[in-house]
Amino acid sequence: MKIRLITGIIRIFGLTILLSALAGCKKESTPPPPDPVPFVRLLENQSIHSTVLNRDMRYAVLLPKEYENSTTSFPVVFLLHGYGETETGWYKYGNFPYYLDQFEAETVPMIYVMPQGFNSYYVNKYNGNYPYMDFFVEELVPAIDSLYRTFPDAQSRAVMGYSMGGYGAMILPMKNPDVFKTSVVLSMSFRTDEQYLAEPQNVFNSQWGAIFGGSGTSGTARLTNYFKEYSPFHFLGTAGDSSFQGLNLFIDCGDDEETLSVTNDAFHDTLRSLNIKHEYRMRNGAHTWSYWHSALPEALKFIAFAVQQIPYPADPEPVDPGLPVPAERLISEELAETGITFTVALPSTYLAGSALFPLVIFVHDRTTGAENEESQNLFSLLNSNMISSKIPESLVVEIPLQENLNQEILQQIIVQVKENYRTINDRNQTILAGNKQAGALAWELAVGLSGDINACLLFDANLPVNASAENTEIAYYLDICDNSDNYKSYHSLYLSLRENEIPYEYRVRQGTPSHQAFLNGVYTSAGFMKDHLNNKSK
Repeated sequence: MKIRLITGIIRIFGLTILLSALAGCKKESTPPPPDPVPFVRLLENQSIHSTVLNRDMRYAVLLPKEYENSTTSFPVVFLLHGYGETETGWYKYGNFPYYLDQFEAETVPMIYVMPQGFNSYYVNKYNGNYPYMDFFVEELVPAIDSLYRTFPDAQSRAVMGYSMGGYGAMILPMKNPDVFKTSVVLSMSFRTDEQYLAEPQNVFNSQWGAIFGGSGTSGTARLTNYFKEYSPFHFLGTAGDSSFQGLNLFIDCGDDEETLSVTNDAFHDTLRSLNIKHEYRMRNGAHTWSYWHSALPEALKFIAFAVQQIPYPADPEPVDPGLPVPAERLISEELAETGITFTVALPSTYLAGSALFPLVIFVHDRTTGAENEESQNLFSLLNSNMISSKIPESLVVEIPLQENLNQEILQQIIVQVKENYRTINDRNQTILAGNKQAGALAWELAVGLSGDINACLLFDANLPVNASAENTEIAYYLDICDNSDNYKSYHSLYLSLRENEIPYEYRVRQGTPSHQAFLNGVYTSAGFMKDHLNNKSK
């Protein structure tokens, strides 16, 4: 009995030791949990195999910060690079992740895809040898939808690109409106027919003929049927073409571009003529990343509105003119024997000193019934810009638009003002400006006043359709809203200024013409005014 009990105890004890040993072994053989993989927003060197192109195609993806700790889906923006670049262009040269974070208040969380585009112009090659657009639409888009949490519908997809990528951002949605509904076109690289025919032969052969056909040809033979199918200057005017229906279209180009500002302005002209809704901006700048970076806040805002199906604002925020100019600094004048009246606004330091001042002459087309308010707002805005040093302290002469105002009378007003007030008697510190019909008058009279002024600023001027300028040393500032009816005349004058190598700056801003839009334009023109009111070296 005792022996059995002892034996049982030994067995139990041994079994306990064995189980402990096994448990110890099992614990020792369990590998430690792996370190968590850090969330990487920028995924470089991604690739998919393209059946239609018979090769692997690279791309990069920038995920929103919210992607890691959520299960939600996001809209997708395809970012297209320029000619001669790769999918790295947006984040290596453009530093897009940094700027996206800087401007995140303007947008909503989205997935950004940067595909390899080569020099394809993002279309199928004319001979069928390289169907890049087919790859993009039929393979890349579905692949992105399968790999990432996207909203897989056209309303949630946008395309944004610069230069060649700007053309891609235009043509992909226009030719595939069931896939993409939003297009942001930055400094679009393309050509009007006239530019296309004028291209040097080697440039045409390599950059255009290789894509659209016609290599080795000259003249109208370059305008192949395939080119016309992909030129917005042709296919948008085709009866029954609905490629633009429902498209959210934003176009932005700098006025210092060598040729592309002409192309983009002609594109705007075409769209306006066909009553195709779009947003258009022409700002100061050239074909540089600094310009495209400056476009991003509004471009991202535009995409954010589009993917949320929120109507984009028709007008920008109104500029505040500032405090009224005191009555003692506003002096009513009349030109003897003419009945012409005008007002002289003195700068804030005029009454307490003896300094001489530059001269700003504004021919003002005012709204009937709101004349006093509009005059005061103009004086206030110019005064605010002087106080903030946006423009130098200057004497302002406002001449309301009057029936018998002509060049002789305008010169007499200038003489009277210079005789009775302390102004700098130098054309290099005197400028002329006008709005609407008064702007048309300023344009008409400016050339004859070249001995009195050095610059002419036109704000939504009612110019003739064939407006031009030549044989003048006057610099021009063209300002217009993108919904103005004067778009054709501004395009004509702009082309003339370029052709005749006359100094200019050109601005196309958001909005519909109004006196508030005019004030916004005056505010934007401060840099140009400053240069031409402080023109001592010229």
